Amino acid sequence: MQAAVTGSGEQPRPAGLLGTALVDTVRRTGASAGVLYLLDEATQTLGLAVLCGLPEEVAWPWHRIPLATAAPISEAVRENRLVWVGSQENMARAYPRVAASMPYRFALAAAPLPGRSRCWGGLVLLWPASHPEHATSRELGHISAEARSIAHALDQSPDPPTAPEQPRRVSLAEPHPFAGRAPQAAADYAERLPEGSLALDLEGRITFVNGAAADLLGRTADRLLGTRPWQALPWLDRPAVEDHYRTAVISREPVEFTAAHPPDDPLHFQLYPDASGISVRITRAPAPVDDRPDPGGDRPESARPSSPESAASGTAHTGRLYQLLHLASALTETVAVSDVVELVAGQVLPAFGAEGLVLSTAEAGRLKITGWHGYDRQTIERLDGLPLGTGITPAGHVLSTGIPAFFASVEELAREFPRAPPMSGKHAWAFLPLLISGRPVGCCILSYDRPHTFTPDERAVLTSLAGLIAQALDRARLYDAVHGLALGLQESLLPRSLPDVPGLTMAARYLPASRGMDIGGDFYDVIRLDATTVAAVIGDVQGHNVAAAALMGQVRTAIRAATGTPPDAVLARTNQVLIDLDTDLLVTCLYARIDLVRGRATLASAGHPPPLLHRPGQEGRVVGLDPAPPLGIDIGTPYPVTDLDLPSGSTLGLYTDGLVEVPGTDPDGTATDLARHLAAHHDEDVEGLIDQLLRRAWPSGRYTDDTALLLLRTTGRGNPASASRRR
Repeated sequence: MQAAVTGSGEQPRPAGLLGTALVDTVRRTGASAGVLYLLDEATQTLGLAVLCGLPEEVAWPWHRIPLATAAPISEAVRENRLVWVGSQENMARAYPRVAASMPYRFALAAAPLPGRSRCWGGLVLLWPASHPEHATSRELGHISAEARSIAHALDQSPDPPTAPEQPRRVSLAEPHPFAGRAPQAAADYAERLPEGSLALDLEGRITFVNGAAADLLGRTADRLLGTRPWQALPWLDRPAVEDHYRTAVISREPVEFTAAHPPDDPLHFQLYPDASGISVRITRAPAPVDDRPDPGGDRPESARPSSPESAASGTAHTGRLYQLLHLASALTETVAVSDVVELVAGQVLPAFGAEGLVLSTAEAGRLKITGWHGYDRQTIERLDGLPLGTGITPAGHVLSTGIPAFFASVEELAREFPRAPPMSGKHAWAFLPLLISGRPVGCCILSYDRPHTFTPDERAVLTSLAGLIAQALDRARLYDAVHGLALGLQESLLPRSLPDVPGLTMAARYLPASRGMDIGGDFYDVIRLDATTVAAVIGDVQGHNVAAAALMGQVRTAIRAATGTPPDAVLARTNQVLIDLDTDLLVTCLYARIDLVRGRATLASAGHPPPLLHRPGQEGRVVGLDPAPPLGIDIGTPYPVTDLDLPSGSTLGLYTDGLVEVPGTDPDGTATDLARHLAAHHDEDVEGLIDQLLRRAWPSGRYTDDTALLLLRTTGRGNPASASRRR
C-alpha cells in the first residue's frame, strides 16, 4: 500500500480574496463546484480567474469567453440577471455549445457580480445531478446575494484583481475529522481488504493504491502513483474510461463499469466521488465486459507500450475530443474575420499552450495577415504580404502541399528554413494550411516561446481544427465583403451631415446590429424648412434586407417632398406613396415640426416609439402620443398630432425600437430610465449625452437590432450652434 505525497494540483488552502470568496460561496450554497470570472471591460471578455471542485482541463475550453458568446455566464453578465440551467436537456436546448463540451448531468447557476459602478464579472456554480431540476426562489435569491457579496468585496478591495493567464485552482474539501489522528490505522484497514482500493484527485491522478489494487492492475504502486489510470495502463487507454471519470467528478454520482485486463480478466470498477476526489473499488468481474458508452468496449484491447511522451500529454484523449467539439461549435458561431481571429487567439492558443498566432488569408497570390497575437507590429509588417510560394517561411510550402508542418525547436526550423527563426523570435511552430476543396484560403501559425514537442494527439487535433478554421475564415471573408457593401449602401441613404440651425444643437447616431449580414431599415433626417423652423423625422422600415434599404430611401424622399404641410398631412401623403408602391413592408415613423421662435413642437406618429423629453426644471419623461398604425396599411388613416412646449434648454430624443428592446428588459422601462438619464445630464453636450444614452441602454455594445438615435436641444433664437456631424 502506498499514498502519493502530492499530485492533486490544488492549493492546500484557499488563498486570496477570490479563492476564499469562491470556496465560502460553494459551501454556503451547497454546490459541488464553482468558477469565478473577471470581466475585461476593454475587450468585453470574461477571463477565468479561480475555480474549485473541477478538473482544469474541463474548464480550459471556457478559459476566455467573449460577452457575445451563447453561454450561461456570458448571458448572465451581458443581461445582468441570474441564469439557471437545471438539467442536461435544458443545457442542450439553450446552450448547445456548452452541452457539447460538457455532456454530463448537473445543474448550473450563473450570476453577474454587480459592483457599485461596474460589473466585475460572473459567478458559476454547479450542483450534482441529484439536485432538483427547478431551483426554489429562495435558493435563487441566496445565489444572487452571494454574487453581490463577492462584488461588494471587490468594490472594497484596494487592489482589485484581474484575470490571470493561468487560473488559480483552490481546494474545496474540508479536513476530515480523523485527519492526522490515525493515518496508519486507515492505511492498514485498506490493505487488509480483499478488493482493490484506489484514490484519484479531481484531476484523475492516483493518490493512493493498496496492494490488492496493484495486483489486480498488474503494476507496482510506485509506477501508479501520480499517474492517470488511462495513461499508465494501456488496456484502460480508451475514451470511455476517461469519460466515466469525468462523469463521476462533474455529476458527483457513483459510476461503475467493467474493462478487460489482458488477456481475458475482466475487472469491475466502482467510482465514488466527492469534493476532494474519487474513491475507486476494484473487483474481479465474472460477467463479460459491458462498457456501454464504447461500442467496442466488450472486446479487450491489445496492449501497447505507454511512451513517456503520451503519458505526459497535458490533455488526455477524451479531453481533446470534447475540446475539438467545443471549438468546432464555437467556430460555427463566428461571423466576421475578426471573430475568427478572436476565437483562435482566445481559445485555441490556451487549449494547446501556444503563445503566438498569425492568421493570414490568400489574396492575389500573397499571404495577407488578418490577425495576430503575441507578436510585435514590426514582425507582422515583415511577414505581411509574402508570396504564396515563399521559401522564407514554411507557410508557402504547407499551402502548396496541403500538409501541416510542425517544428519542435529553432534548430528543426532552421534546417529547412534558415531565414525563418530570426523573423519571429519564437522557439516552436505549427504551420497549418487552411484549404477548402484543395483551394488555399490561408495559413494559421501557432507558435511557442520555448521548445515544444507536438504529440501525435496534438498533431491530429490541430490538423482537424485547421479544416474547421478554413471553413470559418472563408465564410467570414464572404460576410465581411457582403456586409461592407450593405453597410455602404445603407449609409449612402442616410444624411451625411445635419444642417446648421441657429437656436438648435443636434447629434445623431446610426448603429447597425452587432451580428447579421442584412441591411437595416432604420433612418433619420433633419430638414430645415425656413430660418426658424425645422422638421425632425425618424423611422424604421420592416425587414433587414436590400428591399428594406431601398424602401427606406423612397420613404425619406416622400417625406421630404411633403414637408411643407402639417405633420399629420406629411404622414398621410407618405402613407399614400407606400400603398401606391404596393409593398408588403410596413414603416413606423415619427415626424416633429419644431418652431424655434414660438418654442413649440408638433408631432405625429405612425406606430413609432414615443420620444424622450426633458424641459428645464422638470423631470425627464416619455411623451405620450395618440396611437396610429404604421404606414402602408390603409388609405385614409388619420394621424393625430401632439403639441409640446419646447422652452430654451429643452432636449427631445427620437429613437428607433432597437435602442430600448434589450433582451431580458421591458422596453417601456428602458425608455423611462433613459428619460431620467436625459434629465440628470441635461447640462452636458449633446454629443457626449447621446453616447451616454447608447451605453446605458446597451452596456455590452452588442446591439441585436439596428438603432437610430437623434437628439435635439433648443438653445434660444439668435444663439447659433454648429450642427454635429453624424458618426
